[in-house]
Amino acid sequence: MLKQRILTALVLLPVALGCIFFLSLHGFALFAFAALTIGAWEWSPLMGVTRMAGRVAYTALVAAIIGILYLLAPIDQLWSEQGLAWPMLTAITLGVIWWLAAILMVLNFPRSKRMWQRSRIFVGAFGILVLVPAWAALLSVRALNYDVNPLFGAWTVLFIFALVWAADVGAYAAGRLIGKHKMIPAVSPNKTIEGLCGGVVLAFIVMVLVAQFVPVPRELYVGFYTVGLATVIVSVFGDLSESMFKRCAGVKDSGSILPGHGGVLDRIDSLTSALPIFALGYLLLIHSQFIS
Repeated sequence: MLKQRILTALVLLPVALGCIFFLSLHGFALFAFAALTIGAWEWSPLMGVTRMAGRVAYTALVAAIIGILYLLAPIDQLWSEQGLAWPMLTAITLGVIWWLAAILMVLNFPRSKRMWQRSRIFVGAFGILVLVPAWAALLSVRALNYDVNPLFGAWTVLFIFALVWAADVGAYAAGRLIGKHKMIPAVSPNKTIEGLCGGVVLAFIVMVLVAQFVPVPRELYVGFYTVGLATVIVSVFGDLSESMFKRCAGVKDSGSILPGHGGVLDRIDSLTSALPIFALGYLLLIHSQFIS
């Protein structure tokens, strides 16, 4: 299993980096679209839809919503002096609201499942709120300052990925070494408070290194670290949220498309929560400083 995970990661990492740095914005939008529509396909069993027709219909619905966003917010008009195009901003804001609600659901599990466990409509809506805002946020971040520096957004996307990866690695290491106090055992019995702290610390170290290497202007430090830490903490609940839905659906992995890793959702669950939080935080606390 470990060998499979390593081999799959060695293939996926250069593919992902190549798409982030070398695709045009339209190509990157399609790459993100493909990943998140696969995520929609994998989400459908979590809502109790197992027949082919139902899974295709749900995947098509998510794809159609993303397609509408793509048409309403032309890529070359995503950012202006007024900020982010309203269709993308609306989708991202809805995503942030969803993740705040999801955090409460995770913290109150298993009591919270009484509200939605038996409703396919609720769980299906939750899936849309997970996947569509993630696509909107990912494309919006990639398009940042594209006219001035086409790679600025690519490096920013990589920064978000690095924060999430650091949080995962730090949590795993700290949990294995000193983890004693379970975080939310009803959702994920292996996650510990010590692991959470280890993940936050390692991600903070990444932020410090980036702030010095880039370098980040001192007047942006408050926004930079606030957005970064919020992104890391909420990313943990992205992972826990999917674990909650999988536990209720009685499945271990969202899919089997990635050998040793499970499904696409299993690999991007933390990112689906991190991306909208970062995008909205960037817009409110960092982008506004650039144009003021």
